Amino acid sequence: MPDAFTTRVLNLATGSAERVADITGECESFLRETAAGRDGLLSVFVPHATAGIAVIETGAGSDDDLLAALHTLLPADDRWQHRHGSPGHGRDHVLPALVPPHATLPVIGGRLELGTWQSVCLVDTNRDNPDRRVRLSFLG
Repeated sequence: MPDAFTTRVLNLATGSAERVADITGECESFLRETAAGRDGLLSVFVPHATAGIAVIETGAGSDDDLLAALHTLLPADDRWQHRHGSPGHGRDHVLPALVPPHATLPVIGGRLELGTWQSVCLVDTNRDNPDRRVRLSFLG
């Protein structure tokens, strides 16, 4: 079972604006190279204290709606005790409690088993850190 577990790190530049970045294509590419038609699980993990992974619809406004909802729940103001960085940055450290830094997804026949409108996304509200890593791991 030497190739039962395979992992890769994606490096993403998210820029200086809040962003929902669709990484479904990168996940599918990774699985084409590693899953070899097998069933298993894809683990997606972002090792950052201010980012998360969401499985949502993109391109029809849901990604913007998610950012708007996060602004309502976690306003970027001075209420946060964690105060370094940009004004309101403390909210970015609360984000992973609502948008977890991980997702575990089924892989069937080497393909990601998502619903019709589902995408795997990195959610990054931290404007102070434009460079992110996402670890993809396949367990077959």
